[in-house]
Amino acid sequence: MTIAFHSRQRRGIAVAAAALAAGFFLTAAHADDAKPRVGLVMKSLANEFFKNMTEGALAHEKKRGDFTLKAVGMQSETDFDAQTAAVENFVTQKYDVIVIAPADSRAMVAPVAKALKAGITVVNFDVALDPAAMKKAGLDLAFVGPDNRAGAKLAGDELAKAIGPGAKIVIIEGNPGADNALQRKLGFEDAAKAGKLNIVASQTAHWETEEANAVFTNILTANPDIKGVMVANDSMALGVSKALDAAGKSGQIKVVGFDNIPAIRPLIKQGKVLATVDQFGTEMAANAIDYGIKSRKDKQPLKGWVKTPIELVTAKNLK
Repeated sequence: MTIAFHSRQRRGIAVAAAALAAGFFLTAAHADDAKPRVGLVMKSLANEFFKNMTEGALAHEKKRGDFTLKAVGMQSETDFDAQTAAVENFVTQKYDVIVIAPADSRAMVAPVAKALKAGITVVNFDVALDPAAMKKAGLDLAFVGPDNRAGAKLAGDELAKAIGPGAKIVIIEGNPGADNALQRKLGFEDAAKAGKLNIVASQTAHWETEEANAVFTNILTANPDIKGVMVANDSMALGVSKALDAAGKSGQIKVVGFDNIPAIRPLIKQGKVLATVDQFGTEMAANAIDYGIKSRKDKQPLKGWVKTPIELVTAKNLK
């Protein structure tokens, strides 16, 4: 009887062990088949450009169906701590891929380095991280995004053609710490030099509509004879347009922007804004996500500059 008991006991243990082993392998297989988790870190969601980008990324998640997405952004364009916290949260939660548009090209190098050290695939898009800061941190990371300098020159050239040589202009800049702000300023300066325009003021409004309204109002008061404004994004161009309305100079002073957000298009139709530059924001994040997933799957780090398209938008080709 005792022998029979032990025999049954051994068979029970064997069955239990087999079931446990089967359960283990099922769990492991499930883990292997699990969809990669992608964290999308953007700039201010108060900016219509990034709202559209979020919508595009979510639509892409639904279309592909083979990854899960969490998209986060900042409350304001200067809330760098929120971006840092977002990256660190994705690291803590062990996400597979982080796709980031840095608000500050230098400040975001450290959290990105932390993510890479944790084995997370990181894709830098829209705004390039600072090369010197990356080199110091030992990073070699690709950039997926447009040629901001060339795009700004397209808009600036259109302005120069409209107002002619010798005209006085103003540049409204983006965040001083963001690479795309610097590149757009350089592009505007390239256009001003080529068109023999006179830059009488160049000042930041940190990508924000209301700040741009206040900054430009003060500049206009000091320089009532200006003929044009080159604005580093369309959110700020909305603020500039509002200031021109208030001064009764809408249409008299030409404005160019950057981003082609929906809110700027009626102003182009009405002649209040001369031109903007489309950098296809709804597709940009989706493309960066694709690169990140492929890079992780192939175990091949993405390097270099993956250029994304730009297009000048005027009343003639407005869609």
